Amino acid sequence: MNLNDKVYIAGHKGLVGSAIHRQLKARGFSNCIMLSHKELDLTNQSKVNDFFREIKPDFVILAAAKVGGIFANKTYPVDFIYQNIMIQANIINAAFEHNVKRLLFLGSSCIYPRDAHQPIEEAALLSGFLEPTNEPYAIAKIAGIKMCESYNLQYGTDFRSVMPTNLYGINDNFHPENSHVIAGLMQRFHKAKLNDDKEVKVWGSGKAEREFLYVDDMAEASLFLLELDKVSYQAKTNAGLSHVNVGTGESISINKLAEIMKEIIGYEGKLIFDNTMPDGVSKKLLNVSKLKSFGWNFNVSLKEGLRLTYEWYRTQNHD
Repeated sequence: MNLNDKVYIAGHKGLVGSAIHRQLKARGFSNCIMLSHKELDLTNQSKVNDFFREIKPDFVILAAAKVGGIFANKTYPVDFIYQNIMIQANIINAAFEHNVKRLLFLGSSCIYPRDAHQPIEEAALLSGFLEPTNEPYAIAKIAGIKMCESYNLQYGTDFRSVMPTNLYGINDNFHPENSHVIAGLMQRFHKAKLNDDKEVKVWGSGKAEREFLYVDDMAEASLFLLELDKVSYQAKTNAGLSHVNVGTGESISINKLAEIMKEIIGYEGKLIFDNTMPDGVSKKLLNVSKLKSFGWNFNVSLKEGLRLTYEWYRTQNHD
């Protein structure tokens, strides 16, 4: 990539897309193309094709997606499978039709089987049953990976996929019901502190372990993998297993996470774990040895990332 290339970021307002845009802007890229949903409905194939025909982007970063936590996945399964498959199919096909140099598709660690061996290697894909609480979303993301690989195999394109672990940071969704773990906990602790509540309820038993990556690290890893030359990328992947895990390689229990969150926010009440709510899988940790073999490792610790996220959260009129 050079500074004059047109880079289309699909999903530029989201958690990852906005972080990627920040990094590209900081590097001096001035031709970043970004459109809102009102300007371009990515589920509309005709409009997506017209956009690619007119703009002719050189590189595409496919970060647009319908996303949410356990509650949202359980409540809106149709939205998660339909919207994501449509978005991916339209953009990936248009990238082929209009000769995009390279595309990067962002997936999710939920693509892996519920009982996959830990830490989860890329080869675990399609080796077992998915976690039921987010199966529709996972199936959509698997379809995106396989679409990229299919175009590469049939037409020689250079479409790549990255599978991030649980992400958090600036521009996360802090909705009380539809947010992910860290954003959900952060807004609950913050409100409890302001209201001087005596306790905060945390969904699940607290025993489940998760891996978390600060979103700016995810953006850096994404651009690192996108900019690798084709020979280097293909040397450590293969045509039928071309995606790369992105994470820290470290997990933490929800209980310990909540304790760190309490400390950072300065909340002094009690933690109550709600065992009536599902934990999801007991542990989910990615094997990131392939990513490390390319020469990349994360920079922001969990504690520092939570601090940076909370600083930003407080600027968004939450006080």
